[in-house]
Amino acid sequence: MADQRPTNIVWHDGEITGDDRAKVLGHRGCTLWLTGLSGSGKSTIGVALENALIGRGVLAYRLDGDNVRHGLNANLGFSADDREENIRRVGEVAKLFTDAGVITISSFISPYQRDRDRVRKIHEDAGLIFLEVFIDTPIEVCESRDPKGLYKKARAGEIKGFTGIDDPYEQPANPEVHLKTDQSTVEKSAQDLIDALIEYSVLRGE
Repeated sequence: MADQRPTNIVWHDGEITGDDRAKVLGHRGCTLWLTGLSGSGKSTIGVALENALIGRGVLAYRLDGDNVRHGLNANLGFSADDREENIRRVGEVAKLFTDAGVITISSFISPYQRDRDRVRKIHEDAGLIFLEVFIDTPIEVCESRDPKGLYKKARAGEIKGFTGIDDPYEQPANPEVHLKTDQSTVEKSAQDLIDALIEYSVLRGE
């Protein structure tokens, strides 16, 4: 994708800080980046976590892989370049939400470590909290779930470049949270993420 960076723009700082927003909301902003194979449970856990956080009076919002391709990234396909741009755009959106004080739950396969590291860096450069969450589910379990029938199509050759079948998935080297969904319930996984938010001083403990 061609790099068409404008040269006549200047960043305009505001006067409101993250501490100011935390005082209003009662918690800090944070991006939880849920990565894992298709069918691993990313979206399901994201929904459960969002419900649990809103139930606690915490402002949270989900950015889901399929959902953003209906709008923000509707012009992107699944080539290597488009996948990279997909994650770059979502990373920038997550950064804005997190800067606004929202706990942002981003559920994306995001198979390449370099792309996840790039999203981490844009958060850290802005002084924002980024937690990589590895939704670790064996591929045979993901295939047995196959909620969208994608593995079946990939095995039949109807889908090319499918992550875990004929395209690689690079497991996170050092995720802040490691969830094994074949050994835990959705509710327990969501609670583990809330515990992580407390551990990293995003939320106050009860």
